[in-house]
Amino acid sequence: MHSITSKTLLAAVAGAASVAAHGHVTNIVINGVSYQNYDPFSHPYQQNPPTVVGFGTQATDNGFVEPAAFNSRDIICHRGSTNAGGHAVVAAGDNVFLQWDTWPESHHGPVIEYLAACGASGCEKADITSLDFFKISEAGLIDGSSAPGRWASDELISNGNGWMVKIPSNIKPGFYLLRHEIIALHSGNQPNGAQNYPQCINLEITGSGTATPSGVKGTALYTPNDAGILFNIYQPMSSYPVPGPVVISGGGSVPQSRSAIARSASAVVGTGGGGAAPTAAPTTTSNAAPVVPTTTLRTSTAAVPPPATTAKPTTSPAACGSAPKVTVTVTVKAKKPKAPRAHPRHVILN
Repeated sequence: MHSITSKTLLAAVAGAASVAAHGHVTNIVINGVSYQNYDPFSHPYQQNPPTVVGFGTQATDNGFVEPAAFNSRDIICHRGSTNAGGHAVVAAGDNVFLQWDTWPESHHGPVIEYLAACGASGCEKADITSLDFFKISEAGLIDGSSAPGRWASDELISNGNGWMVKIPSNIKPGFYLLRHEIIALHSGNQPNGAQNYPQCINLEITGSGTATPSGVKGTALYTPNDAGILFNIYQPMSSYPVPGPVVISGGGSVPQSRSAIARSASAVVGTGGGGAAPTAAPTTTSNAAPVVPTTTLRTSTAAVPPPATTAKPTTSPAACGSAPKVTVTVTVKAKKPKAPRAHPRHVILN
């Protein structure tokens, strides 16, 4: 019975994973130090979720923000977002690696990054609708010789579902919100068809820079009719107009690679200064294995079986659109071991 029940559990988990097929950032890596991001699959159901560097969200379906919501708060840090409770420290001029759990190959599109200064009180309490965002990096169409083309999102997949972004070296020290985003254009040839996947990370940037670039409100970054939003990828393309403002002086994309994880760290809480930023660590090439958090399942061979365990309901709406939600409840019961059979004694007669 136990083996059958385990197979049922694995099938249910695999099914739920296939339903939630878009993606979110699981962790960031700064010079070999990994910081946990918000997990929309587990943190909403925990009584005391951990303090992390990334914004919370109600997008437990790994879903998207549609163009019709570009003028709403949701476009800034995702649907129903809540401020992260902590931040990570990074030196201006250093890289931040953002690891996604997955990304579907069919969802071609650009990868874009913004920063917004939060002020002396930090981003943990900032009203994100009042922040001014300036673009520090963008990558769009790589090769459009044949539809649907090769895009930055395809390079992200080739890089182990991860993306490297450089913090401009001229940025003035302070607390900033890093807004990292993939825009999926597989349905962008029709009105309201593009899909935005914004992810927000709290940073404290150190250094000696002096630049304080001007920006625009998050709700004014795009319009539904922008040339880079309402865009048909199913044709040969010579260029693509990445939506949003221009990249600031000192910004720009970097060659993609991954940052090897040397250790993990907790989010820094408060604005008193979290110490020095992690120092430089070697990066891995794009052919290396992906850097993702792992979970180890431990088994027991104890004679006394554990009590029955009921898995918490997992809600994962379908990958695209507004398909009905799927709730999986699995009960695993360990089979009570049988008592050892008594063996008859053998008597040798002389």
